[in-house]
Amino acid sequence: MASQLSQQYAFRAQKSFGLVGGTPNYDPIESFQAPEVPARTYQYSADGRLFAYAIPTGVRIFQAESAQLIQELTLPNIVDISFSPRGTYLSTWERPQKFEDGTQHKNLRVFSASTGEELIAFSQKSQEGWELQYTISESHAVRLVGQEIQVFKPAEWSKGIVDKLKVEGATSVTLSPGLNPSVAVFVAEKKGQPASVKIYSLASLAGLPTCQKTFFKAQSSQIKWNTLGTQVLVLTQTDVDQANKSYYGETGGLYLLSAAGNFDCRVTLDKDGPVHDLAWSPNSKEFGVVYGFMPAKTMLFDQRARSLHDFGTAFCNFLSFNPQGRLIALAGFGNLAGKVDIFDRRTLTKVTTIDASNTSHCEWSPDGRFLLTATLSPRLRVDNGIKIWHCTGPLVHIQHIEELYQTSWRPIPVDAAPPFPQNIPPSPPPAASVLQHVAVAKPTPTRPAGAYRPPGARGLEASSVYKREDDSPSGQSTPNGRYSRSPAPGRFQNGRRHVPGAPTSPSPVRQAGADQEKRGRKRKSAKDKEGKKDGAAKKDSAEAGTLPSIDIPANGNGEAELAVNGATSVPPTPGGADLGLDPIAKKVRNLSKKLKAIDELKEKQKKGERLEATQLKKIDTEAEIRKELSGLGITP
Repeated sequence: MASQLSQQYAFRAQKSFGLVGGTPNYDPIESFQAPEVPARTYQYSADGRLFAYAIPTGVRIFQAESAQLIQELTLPNIVDISFSPRGTYLSTWERPQKFEDGTQHKNLRVFSASTGEELIAFSQKSQEGWELQYTISESHAVRLVGQEIQVFKPAEWSKGIVDKLKVEGATSVTLSPGLNPSVAVFVAEKKGQPASVKIYSLASLAGLPTCQKTFFKAQSSQIKWNTLGTQVLVLTQTDVDQANKSYYGETGGLYLLSAAGNFDCRVTLDKDGPVHDLAWSPNSKEFGVVYGFMPAKTMLFDQRARSLHDFGTAFCNFLSFNPQGRLIALAGFGNLAGKVDIFDRRTLTKVTTIDASNTSHCEWSPDGRFLLTATLSPRLRVDNGIKIWHCTGPLVHIQHIEELYQTSWRPIPVDAAPPFPQNIPPSPPPAASVLQHVAVAKPTPTRPAGAYRPPGARGLEASSVYKREDDSPSGQSTPNGRYSRSPAPGRFQNGRRHVPGAPTSPSPVRQAGADQEKRGRKRKSAKDKEGKKDGAAKKDSAEAGTLPSIDIPANGNGEAELAVNGATSVPPTPGGADLGLDPIAKKVRNLSKKLKAIDELKEKQKKGERLEATQLKKIDTEAEIRKELSGLGITP
């Protein structure tokens, strides 16, 4: 039963919302009451017992297993919600408002998930980091207000603040998991003063920090505790990269600190570039880091920051351990191809590779056997949907959802989920959705190898001069005729097209394309000399009684030009047909076009169409045009 429950997932889209059961059928839970309007967000409790979503009129809370509605809170304008670890309390956040009487808007509220009673409320301007942080036993709750850390006892909300600590310059606070919780406080770099991280025991908050470290190049930080709450990774970053190597700022460094204060060090990363991702193993004894300019490098370290394994370089920016710590997923999402490599932690060998292109969300199932990938909107507005893969590679379920905004597995505690077997389990048969998708999906056409063609020329037939000549001795294509080796009919030879019946001239003939390029740069004296040489050659040819050589050289555009003893004549093109007309004929043609346009306007006027002022003015010029044609001897 636990395995079945661990596969449940939820999804939220613009036009749909639902809970879906697990393997093997992945059937929707029909008893779930979907909202009548698009939901703003949803949330599972950390123990997977409860499920809630927010709509413009309030919040609804359900039993996740049976999808039964247990509580509905009438709270308009709720933007975000959050459960406490055991699902006892539900926190809501709405956008702050200004009241006319000057009182503060208490937009952060805490309710009892079972009774719906409001227990306490606060003023919280920013949505970033608005949630209260609870200990795993829900004995204490922590929030940062300005530079002050405030501690509450959820069982006695009415008593208010039970403990507090003011840290000068504090910008964030992170509560550790575990039975002996600690808080890590980050102080950003300011006015030349270095940044720092201070760790305090929650039991003795007013005492000295148990661990403290200072460092430069740290305007913001990412703090990750291990599962036991004994060690913490601190990744520092600046907003601006002084070396202009990254648009997203510069990674200052990665540090490993012990909550007890008996160990701290900087993690040595031997490749330049940013840290793309880092994650603790569920066993709290090792962690993985993806770092460096692409292709990035992935390393596995132990709890003393000593390297355990080098996964090599690849185009990846995502790392995730499955909940049992047995498998590791390395992937490249975002602007990368979406390839996911799954490794076995015991043997450090690759299990499989998954092609999950366009993925914007990736998450292991609670039992560690399946990987959920999703394409979400507005990151991408096409091909939105959910795919579930087995850890050995096969696709076992697919669900296409238009404008998908959010999806996630139902959390199940590791001790409640079935243990991961010694040997990696085989994949179950794919669901009906996969078989249907394979039947409907069009086969991907294989692209024939060939020369690159720009997007504007794709889908069009290539010019004949670029096509492969099958009877060519070398089988090569002959662009501009420069690679033909045979004077066969219709072929180019030495840059010129051979005309059947015409003898080959022993004297070299200038190519028109090269002539046109050089002609503008030659001096007049050089042209005169060349003309004399051509005249002499023509005289010699007449005296010898030979026929003139007729060759058609290819110009730069692949078109043939007629060359008779060096004099070139370009065949008329459709766009240049008027080059041979005399000025009177051109004028007659233009005036005739104007008369034709006037006749068309008069026809429209007869039909009752309304003409513009410029069109009426054009009709008035009819008499002048006819008079001008008569003057040229043309009767209109």
